[in-house]
Amino acid sequence: MTDLPLLSRRAHDACATLAAHTEVPGEITRTFLSAPSRDVTAFLTAWAYELGLEVRVDAAGNLRARRAGPTPDAPTLYLGSHVDTVPNAGAFDGVLGVTLAFAVAEALRGEALPFALELLAFSEEEGVRFGVPFIGSRALTGTLEPLLTLRDARGVSVLDAIRAYGLDDAALPDAAVQGGALGFLEFHIEQGPVLQAAGAAVGVVSAIVGQDRVLLDFTGQAAHAGTTPMGHRRDALAAAARFAVAAEDLARATPGLVATVGVMTARPGAINVIPGAAHCTLDLRHEDDAVRAGALDTLLNAARGYAEERGVTLDVTHKMAQPAIPMDASFRDLLHVAAGQEGLLAPDLVSGAGHDAMILAERMPAAMLFLRSPNALSHHPDETVNAGDVDAALRVGVAFVRALAEREGAR
Repeated sequence: MTDLPLLSRRAHDACATLAAHTEVPGEITRTFLSAPSRDVTAFLTAWAYELGLEVRVDAAGNLRARRAGPTPDAPTLYLGSHVDTVPNAGAFDGVLGVTLAFAVAEALRGEALPFALELLAFSEEEGVRFGVPFIGSRALTGTLEPLLTLRDARGVSVLDAIRAYGLDDAALPDAAVQGGALGFLEFHIEQGPVLQAAGAAVGVVSAIVGQDRVLLDFTGQAAHAGTTPMGHRRDALAAAARFAVAAEDLARATPGLVATVGVMTARPGAINVIPGAAHCTLDLRHEDDAVRAGALDTLLNAARGYAEERGVTLDVTHKMAQPAIPMDASFRDLLHVAAGQEGLLAPDLVSGAGHDAMILAERMPAAMLFLRSPNALSHHPDETVNAGDVDAALRVGVAFVRALAEREGAR
């Protein structure tokens, strides 16, 4: 019989091993197709070969380890998450979902399944290098092409990065999911406080919130701070600052809405010069698309008003508009059944963060199993996870795949 506690420990410890592959010594930073990505791929490839899986790296840099189905036309169940990180990250965001997927495959190694199993280590999800997330999973849904011209801070495009890494961009169409897709299951740490407050090791995601990412550029007139009367100023930063406070006020007053002005810069940036230009960002999220759309309209109208009051112009650039994505009801039911079989409480909860599952949901049934985040801390070096919760997630994942196999075998 498979030793699941041993496998869960392997999945947990693998995260620490992979954390050592970083662009910045002393912290965990690993962006899309950076040099340490090769080391991550090599580690996972060795594990996949140990399990007898077929391995390939697609044209977007995703590692794909496959166990063939019983027949050539058998559908595929996909398991996995992403291996890139935010700057100065923790060791478990994304990566634990990959190592747990490998642990599930190892646990089921000797069991017959009526479908193929493919493990996915997505090359990019965080959106750090190019400002837009999900490069890896978009390749599987055939929606990556519009992002190929995006450039990073050094002027390197997504397409340039793919080629520089030694990948063949002409093969990008081959990265798209082919044939029957049974569905996708992603394990991920919650990155929030809900499961900890509920005293639950794991939870079943009911939906992933929709989100907008917007850039706002206010342009006024730089002038001397001492000789320009207040009524004659065209202060771009003042308009941007009012907008930031308005975003916070609206989110506080709207249940479920979160609004973040995560970046604000001013030029020329001198203590004795009125800011002639200000740039800021807006990240807006809610599980109800109508609420989110209404809030965005309200905030952009407010921004225009603050700019007009100060004789400042405003340019708005919409970087992303991602609708809310409900998780597949049948997969959610199976996850609840699997958790119950293992004697685990697995409450439903909404994900406030975006995940690869929301992209793959465009192509196939998708579900997520969250693991408790101690102290709700993530995107931080002190991010951690309870070893017992990793064991619980593995047990639920294995039971889920077995239940799915039973369901599919009975058809």
